[in-house]
Amino acid sequence: MGSPLVAILSGAGISTDSGIPDYRGPNGLWRRDPEAEKLVTYEYYMGDPEIRRRAWQMRRKNRTLQAEPNAAHLAVAELEQSGVPVRVITQNVDGLHQLAGMPARKVIELHGTARTVACTQCHATAPMENAIARVEAGEDDPPCQECGGILKSATVMFGERLDPVVLSEAVAITKACQVFIAVGSSLQVQPAAGLAAVAADHGARLIIVNAEPTPYDDRADEVVREPIGTALPALLRRLST
Repeated sequence: MGSPLVAILSGAGISTDSGIPDYRGPNGLWRRDPEAEKLVTYEYYMGDPEIRRRAWQMRRKNRTLQAEPNAAHLAVAELEQSGVPVRVITQNVDGLHQLAGMPARKVIELHGTARTVACTQCHATAPMENAIARVEAGEDDPPCQECGGILKSATVMFGERLDPVVLSEAVAITKACQVFIAVGSSLQVQPAAGLAAVAADHGARLIIVNAEPTPYDDRADEVVREPIGTALPALLRRLST
């Protein structure tokens, strides 16, 4: 009998220790500043060059690309390296699970990645840092170098749907896992939030690690309210023994 499959759903709370703010939380940027929300809304972004210019300035100042994985990301990677089958389903776009050592093929990025830019026309991709360098050099709305189309971050913006292939992969893992840990997620943004219920419905042990109560706490086998940076490594050590 091999080790049980562990699925980890991670939300913004796992990355706050790395200095990445929670944009969508109750005090998050998008809630406080509706104008800022336009910068990450597909329709506005595609239709207004001024919004694109402001979005590029926001990306240039964004700390995400400088962020380093924290103890929680490292603990997830260590669990995988110990031989336990682990899959990460993340709502984050920061790429920190991979930087911590999780193999990219074992990380499902529901909302895409901020480390890459994608052309909205020909779908060519390139590293975000290359595009930021072009902005720093004076291009205020750098076009695609392949076809001249509009470039955007390879993240799912407001008004865009999640990639159905990525979502179905996340659902398949959720149905197959024996342990499902939701960490740092308010479990309020669908469809990611609903995965907690899918896991419980399919007999997985549901563990929720989050500072605030979530709508799925009553379904959970265990709820941990301690700080993620210490609580998650302790929890995962228990699983690897």
